Amino acid sequence: MSGGHAHAHGIAAGSGGVDASGTTRIAVAFGITAVLLLAQIVGSIVTGSLALLVDTVHMLTDVAGLGVALGAQRLLRRPPQGRRTWGLVRVEVLAAAAQAAALLIVALVVVIEGVRRLGEPTDVPGPLLLVFGVVGLAGNLVSLAVLAGGRGSSLNLRAAFLEVLNDAIGSVAVIAAAVAIWVWGFQQADLIASALVAALIVPRSIVLLRDTGRILLESAPEQLDLDDVRAHLMEIEHVVSVHDLHVSTLGTGMHQLTAHVVVAEGCFGDGHTPRILDALQECAAEHFPLKLEHATFQLEPPGHAAHEPHLHA
Repeated sequence: MSGGHAHAHGIAAGSGGVDASGTTRIAVAFGITAVLLLAQIVGSIVTGSLALLVDTVHMLTDVAGLGVALGAQRLLRRPPQGRRTWGLVRVEVLAAAAQAAALLIVALVVVIEGVRRLGEPTDVPGPLLLVFGVVGLAGNLVSLAVLAGGRGSSLNLRAAFLEVLNDAIGSVAVIAAAVAIWVWGFQQADLIASALVAALIVPRSIVLLRDTGRILLESAPEQLDLDDVRAHLMEIEHVVSVHDLHVSTLGTGMHQLTAHVVVAEGCFGDGHTPRILDALQECAAEHFPLKLEHATFQLEPPGHAAHEPHLHA
């Protein structure tokens, strides 16, 4: 006997953050960032600043990332069908991983260009660089205000918020470099600012890749201790043991649990199994830090595990 919740709430509801407000937030941020990108492309050509060029390339990945995030938000709303029994809940994870990978590539390009410019220094006009830095920062702050309210609701919005946040910090670095060049004539400030932007990119990209990698590898969520989950399931009356226990994350706010549960032999004859199944589902959905509402249990009599060919855990 196996069972799970009826799942009447649907995939979209269970995915946490896949709503109209999240889509609107990303769409607004995408529009603002796209306009800023055009302005900074002009600024990079006019000033010849490496720091502004890095911030522009970074912003290009922001535009691409926000565009992918926007598309992911729309795809996530599609219902399960055909072979896609879970719908497209993993799209946001793939989108976040793609953004992180793109940012690491940007950091590598920055290092290469920075080394090249050490041998071929470029004179950068401080006042003009300051103008483009201020414009970029202003736009980033508006985008941050738009995304801030929803950044905790989904991995997709979190990735988008972090993209714009780090770009805003990059704009601050550009402004600082512009002031140093304008006031003190310190042209090396441009290289220092570009290195700072690259240094900001790498750590968060690695963290985002780690988080998305765990989901794609179907690792158990960090918030759960599987030994604790097993122990609580075994506290239910008539449960003898639990094996083949697996918990994984499908997408934001959406987790699944599967387990083989050995129950007393007599339960299959006296009508206890439906009540045991209800108790197992209630425990999974309500007891743990994450609500494991998508839970499937296979109830087995003692000795059945010996007939299963795979290893048990």
